[in-house]
Amino acid sequence: MKSIALIGSTGSIGTQTCSVVRRHPDKFRIAALVAGGGNAELFLKQAEEFRPEYAALADERAGEQIKNRMPAGIKFACGEKAAEEAVGFGDTALIAAGGFAGLKYSLAAIRAGRDVALANKETLVCGGELVMREVRGAGVRLLPVDSEHSAIWQALSFRPDTPFKRLIITASGGPFYAYTPDRLARVTPADALRHPTWKMGAKITIDSATLLNKGFEVIEAGWLYDAPLEKIHTIVQPESIIHSMVEFADGAVLAQMSFPSMELPIQLALTYPDRLDCGVKPLDFQALGTLHFLPLERRRFPCYDLALTAAEKGKNYPCALNGAGEVAVHAFLQGRIGFTAIAEIIADALAETEEMPADSYEALSETDARARQAAERHIARLSRSV
Repeated sequence: MKSIALIGSTGSIGTQTCSVVRRHPDKFRIAALVAGGGNAELFLKQAEEFRPEYAALADERAGEQIKNRMPAGIKFACGEKAAEEAVGFGDTALIAAGGFAGLKYSLAAIRAGRDVALANKETLVCGGELVMREVRGAGVRLLPVDSEHSAIWQALSFRPDTPFKRLIITASGGPFYAYTPDRLARVTPADALRHPTWKMGAKITIDSATLLNKGFEVIEAGWLYDAPLEKIHTIVQPESIIHSMVEFADGAVLAQMSFPSMELPIQLALTYPDRLDCGVKPLDFQALGTLHFLPLERRRFPCYDLALTAAEKGKNYPCALNGAGEVAVHAFLQGRIGFTAIAEIIADALAETEEMPADSYEALSETDARARQAAERHIARLSRSV
């Protein structure tokens, strides 16, 4: 039985991980639960159901509100340091915490000698150089949970060092692929949260709508599969049936296909190299009829273009990209800025970024803070100009 430290248990990936554990109670056990504190009642229900050895809320105020209701026998703590300690429980840490905050959990798990099932994009977008160095030094496994990177991993026969000609990352295109600039300017948060094929958390859903998320995945793929940018290609596959592909030197292309469900890559990261029933609907190719492929052009999608530009610059620029993006998306969801302003704010923050090495958590944290401050300044300027 594999024991899991589930970091980010109340978010979209966290709750789907709980579904995987329910499906195979003879294979998995949740040894530790961690959440931020935004949904303390759900966290309490998860603790009551799974009875982990350890549970922690990063938000101390939320933790104080539920500590007396925690089931007997569970060690409960609150605060950021207490939450980080959870990665030491279990065989595998599944990192589903959102944003830059996920990086510290990933590093803590690696340093504790735990395999990491990685659903937090920011870990590699912001800290790829540092994280991969730590992974090699600790001799642990970094198991991809993103559907695109899991697809590539499967096409490479679970061997990241398998030679390939190029990686082909697919995108749904989001809800606004065919929108004109004028129409994009009128997009509301409610519009952007209606993803055509996936059910995800709010932040990643907006990033999918801007295509920033696809740029993040290009950066991640570079670190996971030691791939230069010129060997990573993207294409829109609107049905979200093909999750990514790998082309080999002889011209063969292997694709991983399934109905869109995050439970499949979550479960595979935990059962690798075995495969178990995942409850995913079987593909009916006759009913599907046709799969479509469309171009993903940099010039049409400014957030995607900014992500690739940051990747080309390297060092701390991807970290600044993410920090500014987190602030801009939050402001959009609050109604403080328009949809197209997300790219403007990220571009301005990147223009202000001072190049620094990305070889320590402290340097990355400083870059993240500066990028957030720059983004907030630009949001304030936009607000004054309205």
